[in-house]
Amino acid sequence: MKYDHVLIRYGELALKGKNRVSFEKQLLSNIRQVLKPVEGIKVKRTFGRIVLELNGADPANVIGPLKHIFGIHSFSLAIRVDNEVSEMQKGALKAIKESEGDVRTFKIVTRRAYKPFPIDSQTLNHKIGGFVLANTEDIKVDVHHPDAIIHVEVRETATYITTSAFKGSGGLPAGTSGKLLLMLSGGIDSPVAGYLTMKRGVDLEAIHFHSPPYTSERAKQKVIDLAKRLNQFGGQIKIHMVPFTDIQTHIRDEAPSNFQMTIMRRMMMRIASRIAEERNIQGIATGDSIGQVASQTLHSIQTINEVTNLPIIRPLVTMDKLEVIEMAKHIGTYETSILPYEDCCTIFLPSDSKTRPSRKHAHKFEQYIKVDHYVEKALEGTEILDLTNLDEVEQAIEDLF
Repeated sequence: MKYDHVLIRYGELALKGKNRVSFEKQLLSNIRQVLKPVEGIKVKRTFGRIVLELNGADPANVIGPLKHIFGIHSFSLAIRVDNEVSEMQKGALKAIKESEGDVRTFKIVTRRAYKPFPIDSQTLNHKIGGFVLANTEDIKVDVHHPDAIIHVEVRETATYITTSAFKGSGGLPAGTSGKLLLMLSGGIDSPVAGYLTMKRGVDLEAIHFHSPPYTSERAKQKVIDLAKRLNQFGGQIKIHMVPFTDIQTHIRDEAPSNFQMTIMRRMMMRIASRIAEERNIQGIATGDSIGQVASQTLHSIQTINEVTNLPIIRPLVTMDKLEVIEMAKHIGTYETSILPYEDCCTIFLPSDSKTRPSRKHAHKFEQYIKVDHYVEKALEGTEILDLTNLDEVEQAIEDLF
């Protein structure tokens, strides 16, 4: 069947009372951003629904992207008809005749979203169903187990006829719950952490620490590709590329090997906190999970957290590694994350890292490190990649490399 519209439904955000309008507007903006490459489409908001006009665009080009946008509960390809019973009848008949598969039974389900419409839903079911029966052969009504269900949604300015629904990602539209700075390493965990925070309506910026020449150009591109993938869920992520070589080599030379990881993480957290505060970002998100590595024990987390007053959000904190891997595969980041390009967290990695590092010892060893100097130097060298403009991104990548 040739569809001309998409009817988009949203679930949880419809319960948000006074914030409902702002949530709808954010979802509308996210849909427009994600579907920007699809020419000709128009997106508009009506009460309780978002309607997408295809204007000749191939529906296949919007189905995949819409499935991934947070805030969408479900959506259906639709044909639009006038609010006349005769038009509804013809539209339903067209839907039956052009349905895929062998349709022997059907059911009409009418939803009268526009209550002033003069005919109630049950009467419309009978009128439309009767017309279909009168104009087809070997087809009958089955209200319990029909081969095809024709949904007729009567709205104020038009009626939309649909035959099936695609499941969306649910959650809240990215950008409705504040902003976090995601520590994006390039591994498996941090993109999944970003995905889960976005699902709760959080807007993201990302920070990545790179240590040339020990980390490669491909490692940077890997992080950019991961951020682009997260953007497909409705985000507009900027990446703060922080030069970290001088800090790492200084820590390697001045700190005991078993405390180097802790001090490195504390330096990362200091830099991330400064960037977050300067950009009015409310907190920091990481891919930490309790006990996976030495820096993620509760003692390590306590010592690392000491250097910031910002909230640290750890969506993966109770998840097993296999659970994280499965989610990474589900959201499409796994294959990129496992590309064999080292990041700064894997170079100079000591074999004897403390699992119970004390804050007292961290303070002691940091006396030999010019903490403020190196933080300021890293901030001065930080570059920002805005992924919303692909041409600018490609040029920025060339400049970085």
